[in-house]
Amino acid sequence: PLLARRPPPFGGRAFALRSWGERLSGAAAPDFRSQERETWGKKIDFLLSVVGFSVDLANVWRFPYLCYKNGGGAFLIPYSLFLIIAGMPLFYMELALGQYNREGAATVWKICPLFKGVGYAVILIALYVGFYYNVIIAWSLYYLFASFSMGELPWVHCNNHWNTPNCTDPKANNSVFFNVSSKLKNTPAAEFYERRVLQISRGIHEIGQPRWQLVLCLLVVVIILFFSLWKGVKTSGKVVWITATLPYVVLSVLLIHGLTLPGAYEGIKAYLNIDFGRLREAQVWIDAATQIFYSLGAGFGVLIAFASYNEFHNNCYRDALMTSTINCVTSFISGFAIFSILGYMAHIYKVSIKDVATEGAGLVFILYPEAISTLNGSTFWAIVFFIMLLSLGIDSSMGGMEAVITGLADDFQILKRNRKLFTLAVCISTFLLSLLCVSNGGIYILTLLDNYAAGTSILFAVLVEAIGVSWFYGVDRFSEDIQRMLGFKPGIYWRLCWKFVSPGFLLFVILVSVINSKPLTYDQYTFPTWANSVGWAVASSSMILVPAYILYKLLRTPGTFQQVSDRATKCHGNVLCEMKIASVKLRVCFL
Repeated sequence: PLLARRPPPFGGRAFALRSWGERLSGAAAPDFRSQERETWGKKIDFLLSVVGFSVDLANVWRFPYLCYKNGGGAFLIPYSLFLIIAGMPLFYMELALGQYNREGAATVWKICPLFKGVGYAVILIALYVGFYYNVIIAWSLYYLFASFSMGELPWVHCNNHWNTPNCTDPKANNSVFFNVSSKLKNTPAAEFYERRVLQISRGIHEIGQPRWQLVLCLLVVVIILFFSLWKGVKTSGKVVWITATLPYVVLSVLLIHGLTLPGAYEGIKAYLNIDFGRLREAQVWIDAATQIFYSLGAGFGVLIAFASYNEFHNNCYRDALMTSTINCVTSFISGFAIFSILGYMAHIYKVSIKDVATEGAGLVFILYPEAISTLNGSTFWAIVFFIMLLSLGIDSSMGGMEAVITGLADDFQILKRNRKLFTLAVCISTFLLSLLCVSNGGIYILTLLDNYAAGTSILFAVLVEAIGVSWFYGVDRFSEDIQRMLGFKPGIYWRLCWKFVSPGFLLFVILVSVINSKPLTYDQYTFPTWANSVGWAVASSSMILVPAYILYKLLRTPGTFQQVSDRATKCHGNVLCEMKIASVKLRVCFL
């Protein structure tokens, strides 16, 4: 009590208690902020939540094809390299940042207020992703319901009212693979996806009406998300016991069954075929860099939000190594399940693997259902597969919405006091805006958001985040924070990665993404110029928050330019450093 009445030198009462406690005892005193914040019910709840968020649909529909396309086993060399020098350090940094400060993506920047705009940027990006990611989950739910239909699966033959005269069953005519430029274009599964599920229009200029079947599926998804999140991590931590573990059970079942199919060996052989010559191509390294970044999910504010509910002395270092490794191993193993089926398809249709290998929605909503329709007990395998997709999507979407809810609730206390109502408002707004993506032209809007909302913008946000932590807050100060939590400082390897390697990696990926940017297309449809302009406007809407907040902070803070710089970039500990930016020497007071 006596120490509490002494004016705290920096950062508030809780910091003062901890600082004086350290001086008196020679050891770090308990972090009193942990008593004011909800924590995970069990450690395993946190681990499953992180794994569930990072292991998503991209692990199934993107990595296996990239590995096959970029030299098979040789692709694992750049993939593992970028995991070690960039993926893991960024993963570790976000977990440590959230756990030490016990705040969401916006208020965590109390360590350096000038960069609070980064937090708002990643929250907005996470919200954008929720608009279309929930729609993909709704597709999975629609397929799941369709799989329960009486008799055979609805995409088995061409006798349905939605089929066109061009519909060709590849089981009866193998030449379908060679008669069209897009693989499986006119198969029953392809027409079920495009003409029954999506009822796709001719272009983005024809939005049309929302599909009522998809609206109902989307509503079910949003209701599941609301009841998983409304009470915080106490409820979401229990939901992930199902959504994070079920995909592994299903994937194991699919893999075991796939290995028993004829042609499975040839598919796996193609998946693992080692071609070191491909490593001389720049595109292979670019694919590895972008895949490792998006696969781990750094930068969406989710890892910060999840870690903020940890106990103060939780070993986030071990958690980062374990969960990031699990994510990458899952991607690799899922390739065996995917390519065993692709090998089987190539065998029964008497074509090569390259004629059936694909990625993205075409893999999980066209090609894989087509393969399932040829299996004995096809209805059972369809149900199993789409349950896996549903669970893969739900926990990833839960993570994104938790980042939004935690980030804003920590910043505005009125939202924190009314978390249930705020969660309901977020779910309703997400549902209403997602209706555009379940219309006849919804696939074009979804493609637009997928390419622009979380493309260059998220890379930019994470780059600024890495610079803010490593250069403004300081790697040494950040390492001291970790030592207070874990009892040891990060090694020189991690400090070098945070300060030089990770920012360099992110800058490289940004430059590549901008240089390689092309007019957006979907299948054979090319988006008009105005649509690409809208896409860049969406991307800019989040990126502009970073410089806008910096300008706002500098203009609203009273004093001279020198004093404003000191206050706007203040950090923990009252340690001064000097940085030369645009030939102007700024004093930065680190917390």
